[in-house]
Amino acid sequence: MKKQCMVLLVQNNSGVLARVSSMFMQRGFNIDSLTVSSTDNPHISRITVVTTGDSRTFSQIMKQTGKLVETKMIFSVEPAFSLIRELLLIKFSSDQENVEELKKIIAEFGANIIDNTQGCFVAELTEDPTKIDAFLEAVKPFKLVELCRSGATALERGLVSYEIN
Repeated sequence: MKKQCMVLLVQNNSGVLARVSSMFMQRGFNIDSLTVSSTDNPHISRITVVTTGDSRTFSQIMKQTGKLVETKMIFSVEPAFSLIRELLLIKFSSDQENVEELKKIIAEFGANIIDNTQGCFVAELTEDPTKIDAFLEAVKPFKLVELCRSGATALERGLVSYEIN
């Protein structure tokens, strides 16, 4: 079982996200991460899905998702040939005795403190999902107030372009 990432280029119609997520639910596939964004074409949206399973399950997901009417293109995102990133916003209490140690860890991971208001500060980290996991593990001992983690977004490295009709 491993995490795998796929991208769907779909018609930008109302309800398309519901149909995609419904297809996953009906077939018992779990979605670990889901991100939807616009593209340079106003008629096409980009859906990035991360799921966990074996290669047979992932192949089945690709086939079933590809059959949806709105799906114009679907492809697997290979980490070796792609950039996969998530955004983490994390709020800590600034009312803790080891706050300087926490700020050192934040800096070591390349995160930025973007707000410092009313006894709390917010750090922002955009990174590979495994590095975000490592960061969250490193800050576990500290007084966390709240966090929000986006889903994965991905682009292939190099000059790759997709023609959609």
